[in-house]
Amino acid sequence: MAKKAEQRRQQILKAAFEAVAAKGYDSVTLQDIADYAEVSKGVTNYYFKNKVDVFSHLLEWITTRIYEKEAASIELKETALGKLEAYIDQVFVSPEENKTFYSVYLDYLSQMKHQERYRQINQQFYENCWSIGREIITQGLEEGVFHIEDVEQSAISIRSMIDGTLIQWLMSQDDAKHASYKSHCHQSVLRLLRASS
Repeated sequence: MAKKAEQRRQQILKAAFEAVAAKGYDSVTLQDIADYAEVSKGVTNYYFKNKVDVFSHLLEWITTRIYEKEAASIELKETALGKLEAYIDQVFVSPEENKTFYSVYLDYLSQMKHQERYRQINQQFYENCWSIGREIITQGLEEGVFHIEDVEQSAISIRSMIDGTLIQWLMSQDDAKHASYKSHCHQSVLRLLRASS
């Protein structure tokens, strides 16, 4: 029974993601989410208290999945440079997926001043992302390929460069530039980590 309930919750969350990607956060209603999930509004209300509850769980679900994929991408690489390349490759997964996620994510960012729960989930996402950066940087320092003094600040900077680059790419509205933006981001991060070499 618990497994079926979890499957139904995920069905609703996936529908909420599709709905907000198509219509935007402010325009989506619980009825829209129910329609996308092909369930009654009553079913949505059974599993979630309200729209904010649905979207809180959605933000947590998608950011956790993204972090898990990014963390897994570096596990099979032996060197810091290999891990960094795998990390960047996973973040710049494809024009379609990046466009959908960042379009939804920017909608969330616009709501964070009104919803403390969103801010908390987002902070945890960044803590997770920074942990990946710390792991890569620490190994790179041990290998002698990176030369920075502040590991924590550099880990934060890596994610800032990644998100900033992807948002700039999104604003360009040119899918064909996705690979060049990824390459630019990779090279910029390398320059940061080799700054004192």
